Amino acid sequence: MGYDHLLELVRRRYSSIGTNRMKLQRWFQLPVVRIFALLLTFGLSFGWVLQSHPAVSQQPGNAQITLVSFAVTKSAYDRIIPKFVANWKKETGQNVTFTQSYGGSGSQTRAVIDGLEADVVHLALALDTNRIQQAGLIQPGWEGKLPNNSIVSRSVVALVTKPGNPKGIKGWQDLAKNGVSVITANPKTSGVARWNFLALWGSVVRTGGNEQAARNFVTQVYRNVPVLPRDAREASDVFFKQGQGDVLINYENEVLLARQQGETEPYIIPQVNISIDNPVAVVDRNVDKHKNRRVVEAFVRYLFSPEAQTDFAQVGFRPVNTNVAAQFSSKFPRISNLFTVSQLGGWNGTQTQFFADGAMFDQIQTAIGRR
Repeated sequence: MGYDHLLELVRRRYSSIGTNRMKLQRWFQLPVVRIFALLLTFGLSFGWVLQSHPAVSQQPGNAQITLVSFAVTKSAYDRIIPKFVANWKKETGQNVTFTQSYGGSGSQTRAVIDGLEADVVHLALALDTNRIQQAGLIQPGWEGKLPNNSIVSRSVVALVTKPGNPKGIKGWQDLAKNGVSVITANPKTSGVARWNFLALWGSVVRTGGNEQAARNFVTQVYRNVPVLPRDAREASDVFFKQGQGDVLINYENEVLLARQQGETEPYIIPQVNISIDNPVAVVDRNVDKHKNRRVVEAFVRYLFSPEAQTDFAQVGFRPVNTNVAAQFSSKFPRISNLFTVSQLGGWNGTQTQFFADGAMFDQIQTAIGRR
């Protein structure tokens, strides 16, 4: 559409409403009006669709993020996500909606590899994130792309007993006693349960015991386990709602959250304990497919902010932000002998030794007659 043609169309439109024709012609001689018409012509020549009504919307489009996480983080994200959505709307004018999936870390990992199009994964252990990387969905070096080596939440292992602690549970060794029923999740499906297994193992080898002693101890503990729930939330339900077991091995954060919801069972934080480090990562292939990298990366960075770390702490996770950790120091007791998975051989080593098909956990299950 040419410039003169556009002017003629506009003249006709305005003359139809009874405007004095001579005044209208003089009005169209004004430089600013002619410039405006020229800009309209330029826009139309590039395919812009302009109508007299309604006005073209200049609001940015919506964005969507799919978050896949392990079961016990839901309470934190119930607080964090609405705040991020409000902040992002304020900063960019863009509406963000979330699709969320929670479950056992191992099960969630398989779901992502099998086609669940997560944009963000927050899993119980780096081993699961590495499995997604090995499937080609996450670029190598994901750990170094975020603060704190991408560890966004922490916890330790807690032992929860029945009211009055009738079995006299005081620490790890009591779990191997005859007549003590222990509830813990299945390490083949639950990241929490792998941490539990490693804490049991480390309670021996990190205090001077050898591997044979550790194996004997862990075998006896699992002999006392009547059922293996799929994840930490199911394990809590078995203990709290179904009333099974004398002691529950679980995340400290899950125990603290249960207490906020009215549970009053006593618990022990063993002074020989493992640092449960939970990483977050962007699932690069899916983000590139969904073309939402900007908002996804903003979200994972937000998880390390003091605001989000405070939300993690309020539902029982040990914050990774040092300033927030100092504010909540009275809530989280200091651990005198706190070890890490790297001190037990790292995830590659522990996977091969303990959790691979046919490895030690399977051997223990066979030894106690469960396979």
